[in-house]
Formats: sequence, structure tokens, C-alpha cells
Amino acid sequence: MDGTSVSQNPPALPGPARIPPVLLKTLVTALIGAVTYAITNATNQPELWRITLSSFLGGAALIIQYMMDFERRLGSVETSLIRHNSEMRDLVARGFARINEVTELFGLVDRSALPPDGVTRLVRSATQVGSSAPAIMQAFAREEITHLTELMENLNQKLVDYEGEDHDWIVALTNCASMTIDATSTSVDRDFWPSELGQRYLRTQRDAIKERQVRIRRLFIVETPGQNPDLEQLCDDQQSLGIEVRVLALSELTPIARMDETNDFIVFDEALSYEVNSDLRGVNTKTIMDLRADRVVKRIQRFITLWEAGR
Repeated sequence: MDGTSVSQNPPALPGPARIPPVLLKTLVTALIGAVTYAITNATNQPELWRITLSSFLGGAALIIQYMMDFERRLGSVETSLIRHNSEMRDLVARGFARINEVTELFGLVDRSALPPDGVTRLVRSATQVGSSAPAIMQAFAREEITHLTELMENLNQKLVDYEGEDHDWIVALTNCASMTIDATSTSVDRDFWPSELGQRYLRTQRDAIKERQVRIRRLFIVETPGQNPDLEQLCDDQQSLGIEVRVLALSELTPIARMDETNDFIVFDEALSYEVNSDLRGVNTKTIMDLRADRVVKRIQRFITLWEAGR
């Protein structure tokens, strides 16, 4: 091959020409008429008969072609109508199913203990996070909706946990308490009370005592008497808010009383146990809300035992 030659693709061959339908029908009609005329001419038929028969068969052929074309088109229309009707039935069925689902949801909202206006406002606000919003805002909204959904589902299962230390539940539960709050506080809480969350928690408890007459008892648990020199001042500060305070030294407990677990927990209205789990480093690793009746009863009984042993 010559180095200067340039390879070229062969030109594409044109496809077969398509005869227009009207012209094809005309050609078929003319051909049948011509063949008929030739046959009648070969049989020495009269000229009028030859022309009449040729015209009749040619016209019949033309009518048959149009009838066949009409039947084909009618079949296509019927197929399209069947498909359209099926799609419409599916669309209507999905629409009614969606309407039934929405009606059922609103019925559940009306029958639930939650305020319907609040749930409706939540749904409306969630749908207003439009596609024109920044991607980070949409992702954050989806994340919060997921967390809220999981929280509601877990509340129905009467057990909710949160990885790490919670900063909202404890204050929200205090705002919701209407009768009692019984709480223990161990050495893990030593850095909690001076923190912003600790101060906000105490302010919320003060309001619960003044506004709703909630009885709040707090039991500070230490290993030995005099272990924490700042504990007396902390007790005085909380008592000034109306909180009943006692101190318990584990070393002074009876062997039988020491056998049960002793950790941080709060019982709200004798119906919900709020618990914080910590690791060996004293770091809070998990927060739990437990509404199981047997678990709450055990926490109530444990608090009574420890409270009576405190001073």
C-alpha cells in the first residue's frame, strides 16, 4: 500500500425506494384491470363487456385494498385503545390507592394522641423543601426526616437508643414531665453540671417545679463519704431550686443492696426511664429511653431502695 494513500470508507448504498401506498394501490388496480381486459379480449368478448368487467374487477381490487388497509388501521386503533385503557385503569387504580393511603394516614393522625395541626404542619413544611434549594439543605432535611421517622418507630417499640450523649431528650422530657422526676447522678456527671446543657437542664427543672409543681428528687452517688469536696455546694445549689437532694455512699450500702446495678438513670412520671451508659474511661457512649413497663418498675424500685439508704 502506498504510504501517501488515505483509506476511505465506501459510500453507503441507498436503500430500496419505497412506493407510496396510493400509487401502489393504483398500480395493482390498473394491473388487475389490464389482465382482465386481456383475458376477455383473448376470449373474443364484446368490447362493452371487456370494459365493464375490467372496470368492475379493477374497482373491486381497489375497494378490497382499501378494506384491508382499513382493517389493518382499525386493528392498530383497537390495540392502541386497549393499551390506553389498560394504562388509564392502572393510573386510576394508583390514584385511588394513593387517595386511600392519604385518607388512612389522615384518619390515623386524627385518632392519634399527637396534635393533628402539628403533624400536618410537619408534612407541609417538609414538602416545601423544594428542588431549587441547595443540595446540602435537601440532604440535611432528608437526614432529619429519617431520624424523626426512626424515633417514632422506636417509640412504638418502647425502646429508643442514641449513640453518644444526648443533648435534647433530657430537656424535652423535663419540659413534658407533669408529676415526678427521680434521678441518680454518679461521678460520670462531674463535668455535666457546669456545662451549658447542665445549666439549661437545671433551669428547665426549676420551671417544672414552679409552674407545674413537679416533684424532683436527685440522689448523688459516690464511692465513699467525702469523696467529692464540691458535692456539698452542688447539693445546696440544687436544693435552692426546689429539688430534693440526698447523697449515697456505695461503701455504706448493705451487701444485698450492692448486688444490683447502680448507674445513671432518670424516671419521668414513673412511666419512662432515661439512662446513660458509659465506658471504662467515664465517657458517655449511649443514651436510652426505655418505656417497657417491667424495666421502668425495676428502675422505680431501685431508686426507692437507694433513696432510702441516702442521707
